[in-house]
Amino acid sequence: ETAIAVGGNHSCALLDNNAVKCWGANAHGQLGLGDTASRGSSHSHMGNSLPAVDLGTGRTAIALAAGDYHTCARLDNNTLKCWGFNGSGQLGLGDTNHRGDGPGEMGDSLPAVGLGTGRTAMQIVAGESHTCARLDNNSIKCWGNNMYGQLGLGDTSHRGDGPGEMGDSLPAVNLGTGRTAQAIVAGSSHTCTLLDNHSVKCWGNNTYGQLGNALYADRHGNLSWHLGDNLPPVNLGTGRTAVAITGGGEHACALLDNHSVKCWGKNQYGQLGLGDTNH
Repeated sequence: ETAIAVGGNHSCALLDNNAVKCWGANAHGQLGLGDTASRGSSHSHMGNSLPAVDLGTGRTAIALAAGDYHTCARLDNNTLKCWGFNGSGQLGLGDTNHRGDGPGEMGDSLPAVGLGTGRTAMQIVAGESHTCARLDNNSIKCWGNNMYGQLGLGDTSHRGDGPGEMGDSLPAVNLGTGRTAQAIVAGSSHTCTLLDNHSVKCWGNNTYGQLGNALYADRHGNLSWHLGDNLPPVNLGTGRTAVAITGGGEHACALLDNHSVKCWGKNQYGQLGLGDTNH
């Protein structure tokens, strides 16, 4: 394989022929195989017996992302297709119908996500029940569950779960005047971006400090005045900038310009690497 994505209880691999194969839990069709049968608990499920996901006629994948119960692929034409659980609109298809859990829903029958006129995807990430893409103009669009403002749109309304919410109707996240995104990462219910000036901004659930900013106790992204120029970057230390970001469910980490690593957020198991369990 050339890349792998791990969701809540399922895994997917991008193979060397640019096909996608998924295994694990499948109650909501997150394996993209047209049924709800789990795969991988027996040798007989795997290898040549494990079908590739049907992405559509002539289509192959170049990147994958997996949420708790949904999966997305960035295709060779830089469009996105998502399948699995869709209760909050995380598949970006304008409804709440699951995809991939029954016959006839994948392949050419699975629509691409509407990103806006002329827009294509350069990166895809998936949280527990939301999805974000960095677009070809280095803007960010997010859809799905927005309970904590993790879509970065200044409210807590889900997007993609009803008609007329995607495409040109879905606003890009306000990153601040003149700012663009170099990378994105999605936690369970928060989102972070590495900006073009090598700062990091996060929005969404802040229960454990996973936004890296103590200015607000919670829900950093659910009011418009918390966003854009009013959203301060994560304080990485005097003179420090970030060169890469990653994250877990409720914490995030940055690789800094001096090759050190700083992490913030939930620390119940010491996942921040600081020798304690303080969030």
